[in-house]
Amino acid sequence: MNVLLIRPDPGNERFGLGPFFRVEPLGLEYVASALRGRGHEPEIVDLRFGRSLAAVAQRARPGLVGIACMHALEYDRVIETARQVRRACPGAFILVGGHAAAAFPGPLQVPEIDAICVDDGEEVVPAVADAISARRRLEDVPALLLNRPDGWISTRTLEVRTGLDAVPIPARDLVARDRNRYHCLLFKPVWLVETARGCPFRCNFCSVWQLYGRSFRERSIGAVVDDLAAVGDAVFIADDLFWNHPERSRELAEALIRRGVRKRWILVQTRTDLVCRHADLLEAWRPIAKDFDIFFGLEAASDAGLASVTKDAGVASSIEAARISRALGYGVTGNFLVDPDWDESRFQELWGFVAKNGFQRAGYTILTPLPGTDLFQKLAPILEGQPWFKYDMHHVLWEPRLGARRFFELYAETWRRSILNTSGEKTWIEWMRQVRPAQIPYLTRVLLRTQRMMKAEAYLKEHAQAQRTSPVAPAYAIPAS
Repeated sequence: MNVLLIRPDPGNERFGLGPFFRVEPLGLEYVASALRGRGHEPEIVDLRFGRSLAAVAQRARPGLVGIACMHALEYDRVIETARQVRRACPGAFILVGGHAAAAFPGPLQVPEIDAICVDDGEEVVPAVADAISARRRLEDVPALLLNRPDGWISTRTLEVRTGLDAVPIPARDLVARDRNRYHCLLFKPVWLVETARGCPFRCNFCSVWQLYGRSFRERSIGAVVDDLAAVGDAVFIADDLFWNHPERSRELAEALIRRGVRKRWILVQTRTDLVCRHADLLEAWRPIAKDFDIFFGLEAASDAGLASVTKDAGVASSIEAARISRALGYGVTGNFLVDPDWDESRFQELWGFVAKNGFQRAGYTILTPLPGTDLFQKLAPILEGQPWFKYDMHHVLWEPRLGARRFFELYAETWRRSILNTSGEKTWIEWMRQVRPAQIPYLTRVLLRTQRMMKAEAYLKEHAQAQRTSPVAPAYAIPAS
């Protein structure tokens, strides 16, 4: 069967660090690899680069179309993409999957979509393709929500979590034409690599652990080494929690060194308390890349703030993890959450913490109750009616305590104190010195777009224009099988 896999354009990168991050659709590459293993013919199209979906669909003549829905802000775009596919390929079976689809599928239960994958796509999508090809019942395929004439039904759950080595190498060749467009920060092109999936912690704003039941799965060391050896010189490791399993992490570093794998740049994501407990892991990994950055979920500038989001760590860990990392030659970046319920003293507290501890490389996102989290369910009554595009962590979903104008003035000032402000401590010239001449046009475009985050009027204009036109039910009922 011909299978078309689509990464839609999210359509909302007006705020935030989207211009700095455009990574390959790794989940679709793994699904494509699994499909090939079952004899199907997959194709990936990344609509973030302005391609004609109708032309691609008519040429590919797919029997199955898979659409990725990675973030809540993409729900409406995914539905519109499904409508375009239906017009171009009336007979194709349309399946939606991805993190947001699995964590909170309700908004996608529309006539244009035939099914929703609510677990690992590497296992479910090939099973759907097999069933359609053999004209077998889709009701027997696990981990689906199926659109049937009398309503949506759910199939059985997966009996066990998919082993990540079931599909050891993603089909990266299917995005080769876009490779030079994938970038992170100053690095281009960038490869995305996954060594583990899931997180055992319980931050109340995060849907990852709730989707996977606090499980944590790892790829085998051999598979990871092969993957990292095969990709290019700049790598973003997509694991939700790197270095979580110390013994395995040390073995992986040793295996990479024996293989002679060394990169120009690596970025990983991890927790501050984990680094504090296992500084030796950072020593083991440091030789593997010339430049090595760590992204921390810093979240708050006080223990009370961290407790409010169930971080299970204190600010002492943030300070010590930054010290350890910097001492070993790592770049330290991260993110803080800004709560619409803050008063002015909380902004002052954050500014002081950032300045004192050198966290100017951090970003700032507005506390957003993402669908699929306990926080979303708790705040459902005040979220009803908010359009999905506002779930980008840079819009407010309820009226701030200080009022919208004052809140956005302080929020913009927070961003002005970051390294991205080209009128601040790091000038345009200093940014340009870090890249090759050929990359200057790209970096200039990115920096110009990020300067909008320092302007309160930009947020206020959109806040005033945003209409409550996309109803959001407080809770979607998931049908029984």
